[in-house]
Amino acid sequence: MAKRVLSGMQPSGVLHLGNLLGALDNFVRLQAEHECFYFIADWHALSTNFEDTSKIRFYVREMLIDWLAAGLDPQRSTLFIQSHVPQSYISCCR
Repeated sequence: MAKRVLSGMQPSGVLHLGNLLGALDNFVRLQAEHECFYFIADWHALSTNFEDTSKIRFYVREMLIDWLAAGLDPQRSTLFIQSHVPQSYISCCR
């Protein structure tokens, strides 16, 4: 039975080479060996970018595009946006 992996990234800006080398390359590698769940942590972005939240929606979209371009495969990994899971609101905002 394959092990599960859960990891996420906060969409606080455009991704850079450090994101690719530090996380995305591992995400791509791990999806071949494990059952992977990767999420865009947009609720978390609200806690650090609360002064100006106007770009979070843009960063979420760009992050997903970058993930797909880096090789994350929705057929091999579950990709989701944290705020699109109703239970995440209940657990983080009570």
